[in-house]
Amino acid sequence: MSDQFTPDEQHVSAPLRLFNSLTRTVDPFAPLDPNHARVYSCGPTVYNYAHLGNLRAYVFTDTLRRTLLWKGMDVTHIINITDVGHLTSDADAGDDKMEAAARAQAKSIWDIAAHYTHAFKQNIADLNILPPSEWTVATDYVPQMIEFAKKIAPDHCYELDSGLYFDSSTVPDYGALAGGRDDAAHARIDPIAGKRNPSDFAIWRKSPPGEQRQMEWDSPWGKGAPGWHLECSVMSQARLGHPFDIHTGGIDHREIHHPNEIAQNQAYCGCTDAQPGFTGARWWMHNNFLVDRQGKMSKSKGGFTTLFSLIDAGVHPLAYRLLCLGAHYRSELEFSADSVGAALTRLKRLIMAVEGLKGRAEGVTWQSPRLDYLRANLHPKLAPLLEQFDAAISDDLMTPRALPLLEEAIALKKVPVDEKLCLIAAFDQALGLNLLTVTRADLRLTPKDAQMTPEAVEAELDRRQAARADRDFALSDEIRDTLVERGIDVMDGDPLRWEWRPNLG
Repeated sequence: MSDQFTPDEQHVSAPLRLFNSLTRTVDPFAPLDPNHARVYSCGPTVYNYAHLGNLRAYVFTDTLRRTLLWKGMDVTHIINITDVGHLTSDADAGDDKMEAAARAQAKSIWDIAAHYTHAFKQNIADLNILPPSEWTVATDYVPQMIEFAKKIAPDHCYELDSGLYFDSSTVPDYGALAGGRDDAAHARIDPIAGKRNPSDFAIWRKSPPGEQRQMEWDSPWGKGAPGWHLECSVMSQARLGHPFDIHTGGIDHREIHHPNEIAQNQAYCGCTDAQPGFTGARWWMHNNFLVDRQGKMSKSKGGFTTLFSLIDAGVHPLAYRLLCLGAHYRSELEFSADSVGAALTRLKRLIMAVEGLKGRAEGVTWQSPRLDYLRANLHPKLAPLLEQFDAAISDDLMTPRALPLLEEAIALKKVPVDEKLCLIAAFDQALGLNLLTVTRADLRLTPKDAQMTPEAVEAELDRRQAARADRDFALSDEIRDTLVERGIDVMDGDPLRWEWRPNLG
C-alpha cells in the first residue's frame, strides 16, 4: 500500500510513547521489525449500522496509524469484519447477532452482512480514515479456526452438549488485561450448565438439535459456528503473525473479548509455562466510551446516533472526527448537539482560514512535504510549532494538545504563506481533517428534512439582492426571515452567501 509519509532517518525527534493496557503504563514504543509496525483492530459485527461510539474506535486507530507514519514507520494494518459468531451480548451470551438480524429483517444473512459491511466502509471513507492494508472477513477463515481449535482442544478445552469450551484455568494470569475478574464480570458471561469455571467461554458453538442455521459448518464437535473470540486470534495470526506489535479496540473489549483472545493465543503457542507473559500482541490499546447525556452510547439500548444520521442533519462527518480529536482517546467523550455543533463551527473556521491562505499562495507547491525537509527549512516562528506538535502526538497521541498548535500556526503573522501551508499540510497528515482539499462549500450539507432545494435558495437570494438594490428593505427582510424559518442562515457580504443550519434537535 502507499501512504503519504516517506520513512527517513531525520524525522522530528520526540520518542513515541504509548499507553499499554497490559501494564497500565505509558512506555516508549518501538516495533518488533525495524520501521515496520503491525497493527490489528477489532472490526465491526455487520448486523446493524455502526453508531458513533463504535466509530470513535476507528478514529482513534487511524490517529495511531497516522502517528506511526509520522514517526517514519511503515504500517501493516488489519481490520476484521465479523459476519458470524458474535453473540447478542458482548459478554459471550445469547444468540448470534447475524442470525438474529437476518430473522428480524427476513433477509439472507449474507445480504445482511454485505449491506452493513458496505455501510461501515462508507463511514470509514466519510471520516477520512485510511483504509486498512487488508480487510479480513471471519467466514473466510473458518477452516483455519477449526484447525486452531483442534490444536488447543486436548489441553485447554472440554466439550458440552452446546459446544466446545475453553477452560480459563489452564492459562496463566487469565483476565490480567482486565485487571482481574470479579463477580459482576463473571455474571455477564453465558451461564451454561456444566461449565467448569464461570469465565470459561465458547470456542465452537453447536447448532441446536433440529435447527438449521444460515451460517454453520461441520467440525469435530458437530455442525455449528466458531466463537467470537476465536476469530480475532486466528485472523491476527494469519495476517500478522504472533507476536505482532499493537492490538486495538474499544475499552469494552478489555474486559472479556481481549482476555479471551489472549488465553487462546497462549494456549496455541504452547508458551503458557515457558513464556507466561506472551499475549499475541505486545501492546493492547483501548479507546474510552462516547457518552451521551443518557449514558454510554449502545445499540443494545435501542436507538442510537449514526454517522448517517449526523449527515442527514446537515453535519459534515469531519466535524465528528474533529470532536474525537478534541479529547484524548483514553478519556470519555461526551456527545451532544452542543458539542458536535461546536466542532462543526471549529472545522469551518479552520477551513476558511486555510482557504484564505491557499488564495494567497496560488501557484505555489506545498502539499505533502517531507518532514526532514520541512524541519530544515521552516521559518523561525514556525519551527517551534513543529517540535511541539511532534511532542504532543508522540505523547500517547495527545491530540487535544496538537490541535491548538495547528490553530496557532494558521494565525501566525509575518511568515511566508507557502511555509505555513507546508506546516499545515504536515500537521494534517497526522490529524486527517483534509484541510487542504475540503472547501467551505463542501461543509454545506443539505439536511434530509430541508424545505428548499439549494437552487431555490439561490433564487430567493437573487430576489433579495434585487430588492436591496431597489431599496425595498421590507421585502429584503421578509425574504431573509422566510429563509431563516426554513433553517437557512443568510450571510450578507460573504461570497458563500448562505448555509444550512444543522438540525441537531
